Amino acid sequence: MPVRPRVIINAAMSVDGKIALSDGKAVRLSNEEDLRRVHRLRAEADAILVGVGTVLMDDPKLTVKAEYAKGRNPLRVVLDSDGKTPENAHVLDGTAPTLIVTSADSTRTFPRAEVLRCGKDEVDLALLLDHLASRGIKTVLVEGGSTVIWSFLRHRLADELKVFISSRVLGGHAAPTLAGGQGVTPLDEAPGLRLDRIERLGDGALLEYTVVR
Repeated sequence: MPVRPRVIINAAMSVDGKIALSDGKAVRLSNEEDLRRVHRLRAEADAILVGVGTVLMDDPKLTVKAEYAKGRNPLRVVLDSDGKTPENAHVLDGTAPTLIVTSADSTRTFPRAEVLRCGKDEVDLALLLDHLASRGIKTVLVEGGSTVIWSFLRHRLADELKVFISSRVLGGHAAPTLAGGQGVTPLDEAPGLRLDRIERLGDGALLEYTVVR
C-alpha cells in the first residue's frame, strides 16, 4: 500500500479568525508577500483540494499564477458529495486536470473532469487519500473551506497547518472561521498543534504548525 500523501492545510484569516465575510463571500486577506508564498506552495504540491462550497461561492481557478510563481498546475480536487459543481465552474475549464469526488449515491458526470465516487453518504477522506497515493500523489494542499479544513483536522488526516494572519478585523457572528463543523466537546478531543515557526510577511504574519496526532 503506497504511503498516504502529506496533507498541508493553508489558509488566510483576519485577526479575529474569519476567512470570509458574513455573507460567505471571499475577501482577499493575503497580501502580496503571502500570495507569492501561496502560489509557490501550489507549484510544489501534487494536488490542491477544496470543498464544493468554495467552488459555489468563490469559483476559484486553483492554478499557479505565473506572476507569483513558476511551476506546473497541480491536480485540482473538489469534494462534492452530491455533485453540485456547475458546468461553467473554473475548475472545469480544462486548464488543469480536475478530479471531482462524490459519494457513491451521486450519478453526476462532469465535462473535462474525472469523477471518483468515494464514500456512502459523504466523501471518505481516508479512502480518498489512499486513492491519491495510488496515483503517485505525494503532497495535497487543502485550501478550504472551513468545513473541509475541520474535517481533515478532526479525522487527524492533516500533517501541517499554515495560517496567514491579515491585519484586518472582519467581525460578524455568521462569518466563517478557519475551522467550521460541529467542533469538539470536551476540549481534550481538540486536535493538537505544535507551533514551529512565525514569520512576518509585510503587514501580516505567517504561523506554521505541525499537527500532533
